[in-house]
Amino acid sequence: MPLFLITNDDGSHSPGLEALVQALSSQAECLVIAPDRDNSAVSHSLTMNRPLRVTKIRNGFYTLDGTPTDCVAIGLNKIIRKKPDLLVSGINPGPNLGDDISYSGTVSAAVEGTMYGIPSLAISLAGEAPYDFTSAAEIAAKLARLILQKGLPKDTLLNANIPQTDPIKGIKVTRQGRRLWDNAIQETRDPWGRKHYWIGGGTPSPDLSEDTDVYAVNNGFISVTPIHLDLTNHQGIDHLKKEWQLEQKE
Repeated sequence: MPLFLITNDDGSHSPGLEALVQALSSQAECLVIAPDRDNSAVSHSLTMNRPLRVTKIRNGFYTLDGTPTDCVAIGLNKIIRKKPDLLVSGINPGPNLGDDISYSGTVSAAVEGTMYGIPSLAISLAGEAPYDFTSAAEIAAKLARLILQKGLPKDTLLNANIPQTDPIKGIKVTRQGRRLWDNAIQETRDPWGRKHYWIGGGTPSPDLSEDTDVYAVNNGFISVTPIHLDLTNHQGIDHLKKEWQLEQKE
């Protein structure tokens, strides 16, 4: 039976994590290594300023007092005895679309798995509370089967977002769009009148390009986006060489 490494960024008590494990357990042995608390929006951060503690909750289920990336790195190097066949991160309650991918601990865990050469999948449920993870868990199981059967391109992970709509119109293979937030910095004052700032909330600006993840989910489609580890703008290389003439001939 295949071995799946399961993690998330919302913590070991997240109902999305439980739904994911239940959906995948029929096709693989699932080993869970998840943060012991919410780590949303920590991106790809590693904890390097203190030691990390692993706690075994039960057979096949561990928590770590660190980030999702910590969970993957320590899990692969110190806990798991053999290389997993697949890493699945999620199910995140809320979308990871467009620019949000850069902040996402859910996606970053899948990035870390891909860096170790493990086929990796990030799953998010695009909606608002109360969340029903049934459809997202079913899609995760379907995508997991396809990854095992067909494989993924080199250095590529999948970022899947499932709209919390009924019915879902279908699946679209998309590119990463743009999803900037208006009024996302809130100004507050404490009881002594001192000014503080709170990052969160605001209104996302929609991406109207029909081939993007943002557009697909906003229009009732599941979005599946292949994300590559190589962040290089290859057209930018030519621009800097030809237009800027940065490279000097010997």
